Amino acid sequence: MLKFIMFIIFSGVCLATKGQDLSQYEYGTYWIGNESLPYRILYPASFDSTRSYPLVVFLHGAREKGRDNESQLLVVGKYFLREDVRLQYQSIVLFPQCATEYVWADFETQLDSTTGLAKKWYFPYRKKPSVPAQLLKNMLDSLSNKTFINKSKIYLGGMSQGGMGVFDLVARYPDLFAAAFPICGAGPTHTAKNFAKKVAMWIFHGDKDEVVPTFFSRDFYKRLKKLGSDVRYSEYPGVHHDSWNNAFAEPDLLSWLFGKSKN
Repeated sequence: MLKFIMFIIFSGVCLATKGQDLSQYEYGTYWIGNESLPYRILYPASFDSTRSYPLVVFLHGAREKGRDNESQLLVVGKYFLREDVRLQYQSIVLFPQCATEYVWADFETQLDSTTGLAKKWYFPYRKKPSVPAQLLKNMLDSLSNKTFINKSKIYLGGMSQGGMGVFDLVARYPDLFAAAFPICGAGPTHTAKNFAKKVAMWIFHGDKDEVVPTFFSRDFYKRLKKLGSDVRYSEYPGVHHDSWNNAFAEPDLLSWLFGKSKN
């Protein structure tokens, strides 16, 4: 039963999407050779191609992997469709989808035979990013050349395995992103030096997270703070792996995010 509960938590499907018109997110697929990255993209309601808009990229968790180009919207997609969000924070929102056989950031775990949960974690931080991460980077390079994208306001968020992708991508490409918000993520914390003072960051985690250890977020925060970075950390007492609910309930998340710009 515990394994089943943890699987459901890890899947990140607790934010219901019933009644939301997710079809407002346009379909697309980015290709490099034989590799593809499905994505959904949301434009401002009154999109004007002569203007430039911030770009928000969000990386989903493990359960939303696949190639259906639907599942990546299940948890967070409805948030950016809220009328108040679309009116106050006009932006372009991108939800890429990681294929089942890949990960946003390479990692290895050793599982506990009793609980089925990871008890040891290893982040190799290889020279090359994972396949979907490389596809996303190339896509973002292409997008950022569009006149309607504000290059100084490109933001990256993600939850669980997507949070791992956030830490990995900002460490590899700190000059691309103005700010990032990893939720219940993890990674090799020594890479904090790569993006300290370059990418503003708001880190989120639940202190009862059994799936991804909270110490990763704590350690990233401590290291970034020591390095003089622009960083915030919110740890939620009694919250398990579903801390994305708390993160997206933060009233000043978007005002903080959209207040950041590249110099």
